[in-house]
Parts: sequence; C-alpha cells; structure tokens
Amino acid sequence: MGKADNPQPVSGQSSSGLLIVGGGIMGLWAAVHAERRGIDTLIADAGRFGGGASGGLLGALMPHMPDRWSEKKQFQFDALVSLEAEIAMLETATGLSAGYRRSGRLIPLPKPHLNKIARGHCEDAERHWQAGDRHFHWHVLDGPPVSGWIDPSAGESGFVHDTLAGRVAPRSLIAALVAFLRQAKHVRILEHASVVGLDPDRGMAEINGESIGFGHCILAAGHQSFPLLQGLTPGLKRPLGQPVKGQAALLKADLDPALPTIFLDGLYVVAHEGGHVAVGSTSENRFDDPTSTDAQLETLIEMARCIVPILLDAPVVERWAGLRPKAIDRDPMIGRHPDHQRLIALTGGFKVSFGLAHRLAEAAVCIASDADCGFLLPESFAISGHIAAASR
Repeated sequence: MGKADNPQPVSGQSSSGLLIVGGGIMGLWAAVHAERRGIDTLIADAGRFGGGASGGLLGALMPHMPDRWSEKKQFQFDALVSLEAEIAMLETATGLSAGYRRSGRLIPLPKPHLNKIARGHCEDAERHWQAGDRHFHWHVLDGPPVSGWIDPSAGESGFVHDTLAGRVAPRSLIAALVAFLRQAKHVRILEHASVVGLDPDRGMAEINGESIGFGHCILAAGHQSFPLLQGLTPGLKRPLGQPVKGQAALLKADLDPALPTIFLDGLYVVAHEGGHVAVGSTSENRFDDPTSTDAQLETLIEMARCIVPILLDAPVVERWAGLRPKAIDRDPMIGRHPDHQRLIALTGGFKVSFGLAHRLAEAAVCIASDADCGFLLPESFAISGHIAAASR
C-alpha cells in the first residue's frame, strides 16, 4: 500500500466479516474468492488498486524447471494451468481482456553444456507437465522455432522451447479484477484508505479515522506487510522480508503477440497485444529511489535490442520501477499467524505473484473461513516457517 491520497469514508458500516488489507494482485484475487463464497468483505488500499508492484509491465508467467520435482513445483504447475480458466471467467464476467496467452518460452543455449542439461529435462517435462489429458512440452531445438523474433546466434548451442509458460498484461488483469469487484454483491472496495492501528486480537482496525471491526484480516499489502507482521511477532532476529526493486520497460514494435517469451540470463522479452514488447527486469536489494529508472534498465534494453532484431529501433514508450515483496525464505508467505488467529498473511510473491496469486488467495480465504480449498499449500510457503527462519 502506498501513502494515502484523498481518503474516502467507509460508508458508515462499522464491521466486516473479512478485511483485506492491500489491493494488489494478491488482495484482489482474495476479494474475488471471498465474493464467490458469499463472505461479507471490505478490501482497502492506501493508494489505488494495483498501484504498487502489481502495476508493472512484464507479466511473464514462467514455470520452474521440470527436474527435481517437488510439492512446490507441482503447486506452481497446477496454478499456471488453472489460471487459464480463472482468467476466462473474469473476462466473461467483465467483458475486459486480461492480455493472457499461453505463448510459451524460448531459452537460448549459448554453451554446449547447457544443451546437454536441457536435453535431460525433456523426459522430466513429459513426466511432470501433465494435467488430465493436457500435456506441456520441453523441446530442445537446433534453431529458434519462429523466424524474425530472436537472432539465431543467441543460441549457439540450440534453444529450449517450452509450451507451458505464458504471459498476462498486469494492468489489464488488475482492471478486470477491479471491474469484477465493482459489481460484486458481498465485497466493498475502498481505495485511498489507510489501514492503521491494526489489532488482530480484538478484530479492530482504523481506516481513514473510523474504527472497523472484522472477523478475520488477510494482510496482502506487498512488501509493507513485512513491517506490520514484524511488529506483531516479537523476538525475531531478522526481518521477515524485504522489498526488492525491479525495473522494466515497454517498447513499441510491429510483431505477432503470440511470440514466445524470451528468457536469457535474467533478461525477459515479452510480446504483448497491441504491438508492445515488455523488457525486464532487475532485482535490486539496495536502492535509493524505489520508483526511478537508471542505467541498469538501459543495459537490459540494449541486451534485448542485441538479440531481438525487431527491437533495434523500437521506441521506448514507458520505463517503470517498483518494489516487489521478497520473504525471508524467498517463497510466498501464506497462513494464519501463530500468535494472532484472526490474521492471515498473503504476501511475499516476489517474481511469481501473477502466476500463483489466484491459488494463494483462495487458500487464504479458505483459512479465514475454516473451509477446505481442495489442495495443499507447500510447507515452505507457511508463515510459521518464515517466522522460524527470522528467529534464527
């Protein structure tokens, strides 16, 4: 949540079954699931919805490598597959496009040993990347699967082309989620509403000067969740998480929006609708200004121009920077606070938020309503594990 601007009243209602603090991708999906379950809900953000890291440009939906399979990789796979139907539901309900496409991913292999490793992943993908009768593949190719997108010399030892990865337009998805909630029967949405004085034991919070009671609170305020949780968890020796700055850019080019996302050494090049290409992103633990762009982004843009010929003279239409929430153990931080049973954490998505948020939010709402969501969260996501790590 950002700094309050033009505070709005809470419409005189003094209590809510569920209070969601934070209107980014996590909080908005939580409100959608609360609406589906008929839970009286208030979602509040100190700024505008999607005004933080969720309002970025990149939108890459990248799966983990298919080797060394684990419950975490299975959870992410299931989430990426199920997101397609969730977005279709949103688009049908609102008439808006979320800019979603399962466009795949293209990974250049510049060294011979990388080709050998990649070929070892083919069987792993065939074994693990299955959902019912749907199979997703990990192909190792001598050259790029499409022409005119990536310079063939970028993959001197070949290319990986996977069919599981996808992309979404972050701001379009946020707009669709907000539009869905504006017509909701059980959810009230409140922007420019500072939540202060949060007392989870009494079930009380102060929003824009009014005292609001709640049955449960889902804390989904991005990196600003960490200091709030820190204050409610005495005895920690290290912070529960930190903000990590990311920079990205949007370029204008005449291209096919179905082109696969390029990933190389931390560089993402993502084709979007409307002749736009997103390039990113940095991961900065130290920074002076969270919203400024600098030479680090320019380096990424130049890297993209070097391997994607169509971008050589493509104009930059926007440069963006923001802060992503990285929990102490890197994985998302989800679950009921062990010392404050009304409080459920929903944060820490870092680089995977858009691919997992709908599932993580559903789990958080199920926890708040003591319901079975039909799937298990990986143990490494539990807030108790993060608290243990910060206690050591």
